[in-house]
Amino acid sequence: MPINEHIQAWRRMRGNSVTGLAKKVGIPSTELEAIEAGELDPPASALEVLATGLGIPPGWLYCNPTAINTLLGDPDDKESDWTNIESPDPILELIAHGTQEQREMYSLLAALLQSGEPKLLRAAEVNLRSLLKQAQTATVPWQKRIPGHFEPPSD
Repeated sequence: MPINEHIQAWRRMRGNSVTGLAKKVGIPSTELEAIEAGELDPPASALEVLATGLGIPPGWLYCNPTAINTLLGDPDDKESDWTNIESPDPILELIAHGTQEQREMYSLLAALLQSGEPKLLRAAEVNLRSLLKQAQTATVPWQKRIPGHFEPPSD
């Protein structure tokens, strides 16, 4: 999906008309129409103001809005369809082609990041770093450990 189609999809998903969004961000509606039609290659400054007007980070304009909404949606929603998601973002590709458990984990982490609570984010970061360190240095596979055995983090 080219960027012009992504911009149009984001605009529609956010419930904006061409004239409404153009007025909101301060560009002529004819320019926005030309961008969405693929007749005009938008400069970075236009992408930045469009993303701001849509309330999304500029990098999201390069991704399918369905993929982002699925990622940031309710992790308990079993109806999410990841089969038709194509993205230039390698992280979204990994998520889309991962197992249900992996997608749920990504969704939970995305919801945590979206909350923006500094103490929760710091706690999650510390715990994830500790788990990563344990996964890299484990000498006995978790499945073969003696019941009740716990290897404390080495950090």
